[in-house]
Amino acid sequence: MAGHSQFKNIMHRKGRQDAARSKLFGKLAREITVSAKMGLPDPAMNARLRAAIIAARAENMPKDNIERAIKKASGSDGENFESVRYEGYGPGGVALIIETLTDNRTRTVGEIRSYFTKSGGALGETGSVAFMFNHVGVIEYDAAKADADTMLEAGIDAGADDVISGDAGHEIITSVESLNEVQKALEAKFGEPRKGGLTWRPKNTVAVDDETGEKLMKLVENLEENDDVQNVYGNFEISESLMAKLSA
Repeated sequence: MAGHSQFKNIMHRKGRQDAARSKLFGKLAREITVSAKMGLPDPAMNARLRAAIIAARAENMPKDNIERAIKKASGSDGENFESVRYEGYGPGGVALIIETLTDNRTRTVGEIRSYFTKSGGALGETGSVAFMFNHVGVIEYDAAKADADTMLEAGIDAGADDVISGDAGHEIITSVESLNEVQKALEAKFGEPRKGGLTWRPKNTVAVDDETGEKLMKLVENLEENDDVQNVYGNFEISESLMAKLSA
């Protein structure tokens, strides 16, 4: 789900404009192309592609850009990207998972290791922090789509594991395997969600002080600026005062 990392909302409120949008569209297009190459170019038959298209629409990516990215999957432009997950410990020892799409593992791992080292963290082996997270499917709907009870009943009937409702909307949690079927069932009742795809949810979060939080968010920012990085997830919480400062 390109552009939908755990920290996206904080980072995007920092005022980046055209350059950031162009970079985001590039990452979204890459995910669409890779998803279409890995399966059928039909989003109705390819759950990952559908999630990528929903993510692109959520960011107001032009329809022409989406269609061009899908068509690119059947071309012979020489681009061959692979999904690679990196894991490590940031400042304060918090856990981070980074999902990438890269055509050069050596370049990508070198750049990511550099970000960790400069922040005082350390890049680890695959699996070094993943056990602190649950890999799950998440489907999101706006609060106006249904009340909490209605969404809970629909989610459970569709095979979801949990439904979390609040003022910001509804989060329907599924297993990795059941995401596609649950999403199809919910779309039949409520229409297309605002978000749908796989994510890494921390089992527990760690509150960090503002000094550590600033270092962590700088690390996240550097990671998200990298063209190969699609998503960043962490198990830390920052204070409301620091969040307000970063969002200003």
